[in-house]
Formats: sequence, structure tokens, C-alpha cells
Amino acid sequence: MPDPEETSGATPDLFATPEPSTNGASANGHGPATEEEKLRLGGMALRNGLLIHGPTSWGAAARAKDGSIQVASGPKPDFGGNRFAKVPILRGPLRMAEAFAVIPIARFNLPSARLPFEDPRVIVAAAATTAVSAAIRGRGRAPSEMSPAREAATAVLGLAPALVALGGSDLAYYHAVEHKSIGGYEQGKDAAAVPKEHQRCGSNLIVPMLIFSVAGQVVVNKLVENPGRVTQSLSGVAGLSLSVETFVHAERHPDSPLGRAVHFSGDAIQRLFATREPDEEQMKVGAAALDAVLAAERG
Repeated sequence: MPDPEETSGATPDLFATPEPSTNGASANGHGPATEEEKLRLGGMALRNGLLIHGPTSWGAAARAKDGSIQVASGPKPDFGGNRFAKVPILRGPLRMAEAFAVIPIARFNLPSARLPFEDPRVIVAAAATTAVSAAIRGRGRAPSEMSPAREAATAVLGLAPALVALGGSDLAYYHAVEHKSIGGYEQGKDAAAVPKEHQRCGSNLIVPMLIFSVAGQVVVNKLVENPGRVTQSLSGVAGLSLSVETFVHAERHPDSPLGRAVHFSGDAIQRLFATREPDEEQMKVGAAALDAVLAAERG
């Protein structure tokens, strides 16, 4: 969901910053190779491949319909994430913006890639979620009348499209490829031997984001009589920032009660829903994406 002292404290699913390392590893995670500085990598699973990004560049690989592995790479948008990496509250939204800005760029440069939401089932699930959330909120109901239970229900419903995307496709397998590829690179090990769960996965942000999202909306609804979209958006950004800072704390203090709670929830989500053990052919796609981003970072 990186060194929290250098970045937003988020995950391989979202953020990346440089981090020195004394253990070199080959790009595909199959053993020691170089003396160059290790990079903190982030990424996103695709339906047929993997997108990985580093501090300044991205690399992606996808399995095309003819069975070949197609690769692309390029520079990453810079919204100030590296410059403000040590600024609490601000670093989270900046890193998130950079991570999401990479997605359409990678999709354009790698036409064979298929994004998680490029699935009719996911589109239907998103539309249904919107309709059900509107019904729960109640048309014409004043925001101040929304109870915490209703806010929580709508927040949880927002996860439905992601669950649909993970089921019935290869997305969960490539999510595991992401974790294993990045983990193998970081640890200097064979990526296939690395666990499919990763403590920096975006799943570690889900529970904090749900909590802060609900709390923020409840507070806004109580303090502001008719909160507009700007107010609600600011509340959402604040919730995201606080969630990232919670993750930072969990990374710095993994044995604290909060750290254990954050990682327990994230590991459970990954183990039960979000990842599946990939096969050798899927791991080859991950190795290609990792090679691509490391080559791009080297310039």
C-alpha cells in the first residue's frame, strides 16, 4: 500500500522513493548483481500484467493476446512527491496523485495492457454501488442527518468494484506478482520464493481510510449545515493524509498496537481476497516490468 522517513509511507501499490541498500540484486530478483543503490518501488497490478514505478520513472509489462510479453517505460509525472517526501499530511496526496497519473500514461504507451476496471463486470458493480449508496444516504436527506452507520455502510460499499475486479480474472495473481517481484528485488532473493503478501501493500491503507473517511464525513456533517462538494472533498483529502500518516507510524513502529493492527488487517485482506499464488509465466511478466523500470531509472 518504502522508507516512511523518505516518502509518504505508502505502499508498493501506490508510492516509491529511493532508498540505499547494502545488498545488491538482479532486476528479476534472482541473486546479487550490482552495487547500485536500491530503489523503493511502487506499482499496480493489471489484468494481464504489471505496472511498476520508481522515484522518477515507470515500467510496465503485459501478456498480449498472442502470448508474447510487451513492455514499455517512461518518465513519471512529478507533482512534488519527492520534494515534499518528509512533509507530513502533504506527502500523501502528492504521492497518490503521481501514482494515479502514471496509469493513463502507461496504458497509452502499452496498448496491450488491460487496467483493472476495463471489465464490464467492474463497470456494472461501480454503477450498482453508486445507486445503492444513494439509496442508503436517502435522496433529499440533509447531510447532517446521516448517521455514522450509514456513512460506514456507504464507505464499505465503495470496495465492491475492487472485489469484483479481483474475482474471476488474473488480477489477484498479478497483484501477487507485484509483491513477489518487488519483494525479491528488495531482499535480493528469487522472486518466486518471496511471500505473496507484502507489508507495504495498499491493503494496509484500507481500514485506516475507511475509519478516517467515515469520521471526517460525520464531523463535517455535524459542523457544517449544508456541506458542499468542496468541503466534502477537503474532508476526503484530510482522511487520506491521516491514513497515510497512520501507515507511516505503523511502518516505523510495527510492534506497537497500532502497527500490529494495521498490518494484521492488511495481511488478512491480501491473504483472503487480494492475492493468489502466480505461476511461472505470470512471474515472467513481473520480471519484465521490473527490468523495464530499473532500466528507465538508470536513464
